[in-house]
Amino acid sequence: MKFRKIGDALYEIPPEGGMRVPARIYATPAMLEQITADKAPEQAANVAHLPGIVMASLAMPDIHWGYGFPIGGVAAFDVRDGVISPGGVGYDINCGVRLMASKLTRPEVQPRLRELVNQLFRDVPTGVGAAGALTVSTDELKRVVRMGARWAVARGLGTEADLEFIEEHGCIEGADPSKVSDRAWERGREQLGTLGSGNHFLEVGYVEEIYDARAAQVMGLFPDQITVIIHCGSRGFGYQICDDYLAVMDRAVRKYGIQLPDRQLACAPIDSEEGRAYLGAMCCAINYAFANRQVIAHHARRAFAHALRLTEAEIGLRTVYEVAHNIAKFEVHTVEGGARKLCVHRKGATRAFAPGCREVPDAYRDIGQPVLIPGDMGRYSYVLTGTARAMEETFGSTCHGAGRALSRVKASKAARGRNIVAEMEARGIIIRGQSRRTVDEEISEAYKDVANVVDACALAGISNKVARLRPLGCIKG
Repeated sequence: MKFRKIGDALYEIPPEGGMRVPARIYATPAMLEQITADKAPEQAANVAHLPGIVMASLAMPDIHWGYGFPIGGVAAFDVRDGVISPGGVGYDINCGVRLMASKLTRPEVQPRLRELVNQLFRDVPTGVGAAGALTVSTDELKRVVRMGARWAVARGLGTEADLEFIEEHGCIEGADPSKVSDRAWERGREQLGTLGSGNHFLEVGYVEEIYDARAAQVMGLFPDQITVIIHCGSRGFGYQICDDYLAVMDRAVRKYGIQLPDRQLACAPIDSEEGRAYLGAMCCAINYAFANRQVIAHHARRAFAHALRLTEAEIGLRTVYEVAHNIAKFEVHTVEGGARKLCVHRKGATRAFAPGCREVPDAYRDIGQPVLIPGDMGRYSYVLTGTARAMEETFGSTCHGAGRALSRVKASKAARGRNIVAEMEARGIIIRGQSRRTVDEEISEAYKDVANVVDACALAGISNKVARLRPLGCIKG
C-alpha cells in the first residue's frame, strides 16, 4: 500500500477507490515493517470506505489483524448518516483494564509472593468456560447489565470510591436486555467474576519507574509500590452478542444497500432498527464487563488479605482507574471547527481524554485521564495520561497494549521444548495458568515490545508517559 509520512510517528494511506477519508497509522519508521507484515493496514483502509466516517480511519502503534476492523483501530461516525459495526468493537465487548494500587511496597510483599499468587489463582476463576466466583439467575443478570459495576458495589463487592474511578462510572446508559438472545443469557449466568482465557490476566507488580512525578503523585503512585492489573472483558456473554449481531448486520448491509470492501465490516445505520438493537445489546455487554472486573477486584482484595495476613485496610488496595478498549460510544468532538456528536468505535484502543475534560474524574482533571497499557507477562506495563493533541487528532484515543507479533500457533511452536513457567521464575516472576498451552501462547516473544508502542504514542503527542510497572506474579486462564 502507499504510505506517506506526515508526522514524527504518523503515516497516511491517501484515499483511493471507495475510501471516503484517508487511513492514518501511528508508528515509528522502525515499527512500520512489522505492522505491514500482515494485512492490518489494508483493514484500516477498508474501514475508510464506511458511510459517515469522519476525518480518518485511525490505527494505533499496536495495530494487528482483527475481524473486520484491525485491532488497534479507531473510527468515528456522524450520528446522522454513519453506521455502527460489531467488527469495530470486537467479540470481547468492553475488554478493558483496571489498575489498583496498594499501600504496600515490594519488600513487604516479596516474602509471601508465591502464597499470594497461589491464593489469587484459587480465588479468581480462570480458563475457557470457567464457572464464576458467583452464579446469578437470568432475572438477576438483567439487573447486572442495567447497573454494571454498581450492581456489585450494591452487594458489598466494592465501594463507591471504585465507581468514581471507572470509565462511565462503571455503567453506560442505553442497555436494553430485550435485545439479548437466550443463548447469551445462558452463557453469562455463571461467568461473573472470571478472567477467561487467552491474553486475559491478573498481574501483581510494582512501580519500577516514574516519568511524570506530578501526575504520579496525583494518582497516588510511588516507587516500589505494589500494584494489581486486571485485564478481561464480557466473557461468553459479550462474545455471543457479537456473534448474534454479525448475522443481523450481514442482512442489514443488503437491506440498506451498503457497499463494503470486506464482508466482515457488516454494519447498519446508527439510527436503524438493527443499529439501535445492537447498541442496546452492546451496552448490556459493556455493563457486564464492568461488573465482572468489579467482582474480580473484590476477590483480589480478599486474596491479598488472606495471603499476606493483613486487613484490607492495611493493604489499601484501591482503584486508580479502569478503562475500556473494545467499545463504541457516543461522544462530542470538535471536527472542522465545530462540535459534532459522533459514534466513536475503539477496538483495541483506549480513550485518552485531555486535562480539563468533564468526563475525567475530578481528582485527575488537571493531569488528564489515566491510560493503562498492559504489556506481556515477562516485561512491563505503563500508565499514561491523555493529551489535547489526542483530542484533536484521534478523538481522544491512544494505544491499548503491546499488540501481538506472533499468532498463538507460532507462539506455541516458539515455546516448544521450553519450560516457560521456570523461565519466568528465574526472572523473579511467578506464573500460574490453567494449562501449559495457555502459558506457552502468551510468551513475551508473542508480543511487540510495549515500550516501543508507548514511545510511539508519546512521540506522536497522543499520550504522556507517567510510570512503568514491572510484573512479579501473573495468573492466566
